[in-house]
This record gives sequence, C-alpha cells and structure tokens, in this order.
Amino acid sequence: MTTATERKWFEAVASLETCSLCGVYGIQVAHSNQDRGMGQKSAPWMTAALCTPEHYEIDNGKNLSRDERRALMDRAIVITHDRLIRAGKLRLA
Repeated sequence: MTTATERKWFEAVASLETCSLCGVYGIQVAHSNQDRGMGQKSAPWMTAALCTPEHYEIDNGKNLSRDERRALMDRAIVITHDRLIRAGKLRLA
C-alpha cells in the first residue's frame, strides 16, 4: 500500500468515533500486535477502532491470557471491517 492509501484507511477507521468492542466514544486506531516485534506495526487493514481502555487491555492488560487478548483483537478487527462496510467507507468489488 502507498502512504496515501494507508492514510485513507486510518482516517476511515478513525471516523468510526466509537469503540468496536464497547461502544464508548473516543477511539484510537489500534494495530494488531500478533506476529510483530517491538516497534513493528501490522498492515493497515489489521487495525481496529478501540477506546483507550480496550486498547490497553489488549496490548498490556493482565486480566486476559495472550490467546484471549489475540482473540479479542481479531474480533475487534472483524467488527471494525463490518462497520466500515456498513458505513460505505469500505467497498468490496
């Protein structure tokens, strides 16, 4: 992806404004950390609209196992994609 295309993706996710997991207003575009090293980011489409507490819990929380955190992030990404499609911001050919 080009930088302009990546920026459009991040802007589309950010435009959702509410958390894909809990519905709270105010989100961050959160990258999946699965199979990534320190400082590495996943592909732009592997992001989710998450509120700060949900993002923290998935990245650093101690209340869930690694597998539970990964499953929660995967769920958040799928919900984010669904929301983008329903909002007409992600169109399938």
